[in-house]
Amino acid sequence: MKRLRYENGPLDETDTEILSHLIEDARTSLAELARRVGLSAPSVAERLKRLEESGVIRGYTLDLAPAALGLPLSVWIRIKPLSGELRRVAELLRAQPEIVECDRVTGEDCYIARAHVASVSDLERLIDVFTPYASTNTSIVQSSPVERRLPPIAGAEG
Repeated sequence: MKRLRYENGPLDETDTEILSHLIEDARTSLAELARRVGLSAPSVAERLKRLEESGVIRGYTLDLAPAALGLPLSVWIRIKPLSGELRRVAELLRAQPEIVECDRVTGEDCYIARAHVASVSDLERLIDVFTPYASTNTSIVQSSPVERRLPPIAGAEG
């Protein structure tokens, strides 16, 4: 049985290098990754498999520009469920396709959700979904001085 060495320990230098290359371009081929890190393609494939199985790599994804899809308005919605409505609000959050991410947080609000909508009227409709079960506070994103990025990799050069 192979051990999942990443579960409680740091990544080695080669794995860190592989991840750094994938962060730059997740579509990099196995052959190219192998060339860049000085290993065979099967060795890189095995390392990637272990990184995936241990949960270090959670997936390979596509990053789309919401405005290019007709959703120019990005918002953060802070949501404070009414007493006894926590689970219902969580279900409502999951059911709204405009909500692209949501965290349960400490503090005054229970949830902070990011959404992309086409217009202010669409935003109003989205907020109205929650008003019977929660109070909301919405902030419209004007700009993003720090775009979404991955956390730093220990040992990676920046």
